[in-house]
Amino acid sequence: MMKKMASGLLVAVLAFPALVNADVVVSEQADTTLGKGVGGWAGVLLGGAAGGPLGALLVGATGVWAGGEVQEAAGQEGTSYLVRRDNGDEVVVRSPRQSWRQGDRVTIVGNRLVAAVSHDEVGETVAATRYE
Repeated sequence: MMKKMASGLLVAVLAFPALVNADVVVSEQADTTLGKGVGGWAGVLLGGAAGGPLGALLVGATGVWAGGEVQEAAGQEGTSYLVRRDNGDEVVVRSPRQSWRQGDRVTIVGNRLVAAVSHDEVGETVAATRYE
């Protein structure tokens, strides 16, 4: 009996903070991280071979800029979202496989967004839990 109550309490404690601390999607932004990474990497290699350490820095920085521009021009940019945290801070979070709309309530888990749990969903989740 005590284990069942502890399990139920744990579910409630872990689920209810999402109700209070839900973050909000503010806007959608283009994400060119992959292009910048590839451009910077290629620039460091080419610049290092041609001009040593100084060449690696200069051509690498140019490669970061060029890689992002090429990815954007090709229409291959990803999606990232500006999210306002519950404490007022704003962070940018990449979300390559999930799309969100402005005003959606989300929670940041690791470096991805997940939907915030609503009160009804928590009640159904707790009620549907079977203790044996």
